[in-house]
Amino acid sequence: MIRFGTDGWRGVIADEFTFDRLWLVACAISRYVINNSRREQPLLLIGYDTRFNSDLFARLCAVAADAHGIRVRIAESFVPTPSISYATFDEKADGAIMITASHNPARYDGIKFKAPYGGSASTSITAEIENELRRVEADPLERPDVLFEDVLARGGVELFDPVPAYIDRVVSLVNAQVFPAEDLKVMFDPLYGAGQGLFSRALARLGMDCGQIHGVHNPLFPGLMPEPIGENLADLREAVTAGAFHVGIAVDGDADRVTAIDATGRFISSHMVFALLLKHLIEVRGWSGNVVKTVSTTSMIDRLCEKYDLKLYVVPVGFKYIADLMLEEDILIGGEESGGTGIKNYIPERDGILIGLLLVEIMATHKKTLGQLIDELMDDLGRRFVYLRRDIELTQAHKEVLLGSLNELSPSEIGGQKVTMVEKVDGLKFHRADGSWVMLRVSGTEAVVRVYAEATAEREVEELVRNGVELVNQVKPGG
Repeated sequence: MIRFGTDGWRGVIADEFTFDRLWLVACAISRYVINNSRREQPLLLIGYDTRFNSDLFARLCAVAADAHGIRVRIAESFVPTPSISYATFDEKADGAIMITASHNPARYDGIKFKAPYGGSASTSITAEIENELRRVEADPLERPDVLFEDVLARGGVELFDPVPAYIDRVVSLVNAQVFPAEDLKVMFDPLYGAGQGLFSRALARLGMDCGQIHGVHNPLFPGLMPEPIGENLADLREAVTAGAFHVGIAVDGDADRVTAIDATGRFISSHMVFALLLKHLIEVRGWSGNVVKTVSTTSMIDRLCEKYDLKLYVVPVGFKYIADLMLEEDILIGGEESGGTGIKNYIPERDGILIGLLLVEIMATHKKTLGQLIDELMDDLGRRFVYLRRDIELTQAHKEVLLGSLNELSPSEIGGQKVTMVEKVDGLKFHRADGSWVMLRVSGTEAVVRVYAEATAEREVEELVRNGVELVNQVKPGG
């Protein structure tokens, strides 16, 4: 059965994610759009990434929407997710489909639905789409035997380019007074994804140049995974250090998540990005508002919220939960462990290009590297924050057992230290007396269990992750 996970529906191409199944999902989304539109003829936008057949999957969705009488604007080439999200808001569309599997391996593809406000669909929206999907499955609309070119020629579907307006908007959110920072050398890594070429276009508007690696269309993502975590950024680290660049900015396959490599080759994680940006928006920009983070995110954010007397909301993994709060409350910034960060005065959406530009702004403002700035921040907070995540691949049977039984784990101590609190916002997060923690969570999009941990030293956090893996192994099929 097709279910929407933390951010849409994903599956292995030609196994779970097929043209026939996608047709059903596209028809369900079309019915949702019709039911919730205030227009005489609803408008749906469609974009896609660089994955295998993403362009054909997107065209199938356009044909489905057109068959339901919906006006469609489909991207003329691959585009980053944030550009489609912004276009949805900017053009007052009734929603958008984005064909992407984000950071997942090359064998995956997926579909995201963006709501009219330009952010991730809320749980109530995805529930409505799933209800429509059950009805579509029971009585499917037959796929018309048409060529996409003929559908285009009829005029109900048209091509468009969301990138120019998107670049205008993200550049407008950067403090242009500190640009051009001509002494800063920037390298960009789109990881063969849909963000290629965009960072240099944005920086050019601010008077700066930018290098780029992995900037060709290759749906195999050869030699790497399109997720900007440290182990996937060896090429960027080499490019930065060998070329004497001051920073390397990396985004995931659809460019809505971002991390960085410091001038020394040090990995600047999503947690560090979140913390630096929160400090910058408060202390330099003078912005206000509260903060939201997913439960798997660093305790640095908790400490900074205490320092600035900001309310902190903790939500399950998935940016849709952050987007919900950004729509309801005065939220300054929201972020997640996987690299997605969103800010106020914009759409309620994570955006790797925008946040990358703001990282360059932070460096230009202080004339320091990101590594120097994060060290200063930790000194100010009075401790080190060392974070580690390990993903363990599972059989589907093991995943189902974990989904049903993980919450039954209740150790009184981990690694010789007493467990002082257990958070069950999403998975299990065990806090220890010294402020360190370990978290176990089954992925919503892959047959994977993730073990997260944070402590004050590399050796300690590695041991915590091992403890977490041991806990996972206590819950096995047939056990």
